[in-house]
Amino acid sequence: MDTYDYIIIGAGHNGLVAAAYLAKKGKKVIVLERRDIVGGQVITESFGDGFTVDSLHAGGTLRPDIIKDLKLASFGLGIDSVRKPFISLQEDSNHLVLDPDPAKAAESIKRFSEKDAANWKPFLDFMDKASRFIHLANETIMPRLPKNFSFNEGLGLAEIGLDLRLMGGVDMMRVIRGIPMTAEEFADEWFESDVVKAAVASLGIHGFTLGVMGAGTGYTLMHNWANRGGMSHVSVQGGVGKISEALGSAVKSFGGEIRMGAEVKHIQVDTYTCKGVVLKNGEEISASNIISAADPKHTLLTLVGAMNLPPEFVWNVQSIKMRGSVAKVHLLTDGKHGIPAGTVAVAPSIKYLEKAYDAAKYHQISEKPYLEVTTSGNVVSVHFQYAAYKLKSGEWKVESKKVENVAIDTLAEYFPDLKSSIVNRKSLTPLDLEQTYGLTEGDLNHGQIMLDQFMFMRPIPGWSNHKTPMDNLYLCGSGVHGGGGVSGAAGRNVVKVLK
Repeated sequence: MDTYDYIIIGAGHNGLVAAAYLAKKGKKVIVLERRDIVGGQVITESFGDGFTVDSLHAGGTLRPDIIKDLKLASFGLGIDSVRKPFISLQEDSNHLVLDPDPAKAAESIKRFSEKDAANWKPFLDFMDKASRFIHLANETIMPRLPKNFSFNEGLGLAEIGLDLRLMGGVDMMRVIRGIPMTAEEFADEWFESDVVKAAVASLGIHGFTLGVMGAGTGYTLMHNWANRGGMSHVSVQGGVGKISEALGSAVKSFGGEIRMGAEVKHIQVDTYTCKGVVLKNGEEISASNIISAADPKHTLLTLVGAMNLPPEFVWNVQSIKMRGSVAKVHLLTDGKHGIPAGTVAVAPSIKYLEKAYDAAKYHQISEKPYLEVTTSGNVVSVHFQYAAYKLKSGEWKVESKKVENVAIDTLAEYFPDLKSSIVNRKSLTPLDLEQTYGLTEGDLNHGQIMLDQFMFMRPIPGWSNHKTPMDNLYLCGSGVHGGGGVSGAAGRNVVKVLK
C-alpha cells in the first residue's frame, strides 16, 4: 500500500493549487481525479470535430500571487491582455456597451442617462477598492467563531478591518452597507437608468440561485466583480482549460503525482482520524493527511460517512444550501451567428432579471432567462439562468431540449442569423453538472454564497478554517471560504493552515 504525505481528492483548480504548493515544499503528494481530464469545472473540452468549448466557465484568472509563486507562465498560461466589452442587449437594438475604456463606456451610458455617465468612473474607482477588500478577505483564514478564537486568528480579522478603514469613511461604509444589500439596491446607490442598473446588478446573480432583489446579492456582486476584475470575463489564451493544464504541469514539475480515472470510493477512518482512501477499484492508498477539493456535502456525507461524524455536525452539513440552477448551452456555428465579441448579456431590466429568478423558486425552467453569452471562433457559449436542479415536473433527460430551444429563441430575437448558422449543439443541465463534473445539485460554488454561508460561516459556522472534526482531513474546494469562481484562493489558503 502506497503512503503519501498528502492525498488530494479531485484535480479541480483549487486541488491542483494546493498540490503544487505542497509538492514545491518537498511533500510527497498525489492527486486523485475521477475523470480523465484535470481541472474539475475549469476545463476546455471537445464535443465534436471543431467543437471545442470552455465547458462551465467562460473565462477567469488565478490570483497573481499564485501565478507568480508557481511560475505558471512558464507552463504555458497566458491571459489575454486586451479585455473585451460587456454588452447588455436591448429590444430596440440600442445596446448598452460597457467598454473597458471608461470614457467609451460613459459615451454609451450617456444615451440612457447623463448622470449615470458621469458616475461611471467614480463607480469603477469604488469597485476597485471593494475588489481589494474582497481579495484580502478571501486570502484571510477565517477563525472558527465562536470556538477556540486565538490571537493569531484575530490578527487576520484586524488586517481586514484596517484595510476597510484605510478606504476612507465614505467607501468603508459603502462596502459594509453593500454586503447585505440587494443587487438592485447596490446599483440604485449609483445609477438612475434601469438599463445600467440591470447590467451591473446581473453580476450579483451570476452563478447563484438568487434574484437581484435578494438580500446579500450586493456582496455576490462585489465577489463576482473581484473575480472577473470588472464586468466582462477575462479570456485565457487557448481556453480556460489552460489554467488547469498549467497547474497540472506545475504539480508534476515539483515532484507531485496526478492519477486520472482514480475515483475515491471512501475515506478510511479510524476513531475520528483519517488514514487514507479506498478507490472504486478497491485499491487502498494511505497518507498522513487528506485534502478534499470536492464539495463539503460529498466529502463529509459520502466519502467520510455520516456515521463517522458527530450528529450535530452532520445536521449542519446536511443543511448546506446547494440549489444549483445554471445550465450551459454550447453551439457550433458556421461563423455567421452575428454575435459580437465580448460578454453579451440578456439582462434588459431589473424586473426582467427578478422574473427570470421566479422559475428557480418554483422549480421550473425560465421562459425568459437571464443569459450571458461569449464566443470563440465559430462556437457560441451560453450561460443560462434559471434552470432548477429539482424540476417540479419533467426530467432533465427530456427538458434539456427546452433549455436549448429557449436559449436559442431568446438570442434569435437579437441575432436573426443565429438559428440558420447552427451546425451542432451541446447542452449541460444541472444534472449533468452533478453527474459529470461532481457538483452536488449542480452548484458551481459547492454551496451557495449567501449571508449565512460566507466568510466565517462557510461551509458551516464553527468550521471555517479548512479543518473538519476528523483529524488529518481538510477541505480546499469552492465550498470553503475563498472559493467561488476561478481564483485558487481556497487551494492556497489550506496550505497556510497546514504550516
